[in-house]
Amino acid sequence: MKLTGISGSVVGEKTSQAVHDVLMTAKRLDPSLEIELIDLKEYDVEMVRGFPLAGYNQDTWDVVNKITTADALVIGSPIYQASISGVLKNLFDHLPVDAFKAKVTAMVTTGGVEKHFLVSEYQLKPILSYLKGMVPTYSVFVHNDDFNDDNEITNPIVNERISKLSEEILQLHNALQHKKG
Repeated sequence: MKLTGISGSVVGEKTSQAVHDVLMTAKRLDPSLEIELIDLKEYDVEMVRGFPLAGYNQDTWDVVNKITTADALVIGSPIYQASISGVLKNLFDHLPVDAFKAKVTAMVTTGGVEKHFLVSEYQLKPILSYLKGMVPTYSVFVHNDDFNDDNEITNPIVNERISKLSEEILQLHNALQHKKG
């Protein structure tokens, strides 16, 4: 199984770290996992202009291909102005409408306002569902105060949610595979 994480931020490290923690926790639960983190700050994903994918640069092509070939995804976004990041939304706009069909699509968000945990449920989840993703019941919101100065998550409650989300990703993926078989 290939579990791919997406850090939908072009600044800072918190979102990337939170997604990485989910990937590593899942890998500890199932050492056979192939994991990869797509950190959007490392790619030049072009703005959508209505062209077919072949009309965009290699980075755009590579990121879309990595996402569509993954078996399951951990999608992370910082929350800005009560919304997901623009770069993540732009990436979603590059994907075909069934890009997440039969894939587990987990949500991880970071932010500085406690109420921003609702953005996952009311903005990100509908997008993932529209793209035909199976969204786990668990999600993870990490408040900026839950990180130490080295951007490590220090809140035990958040770390427990990361563990539960990782377990659910694997359980749902296995159920989907069993259903296909």
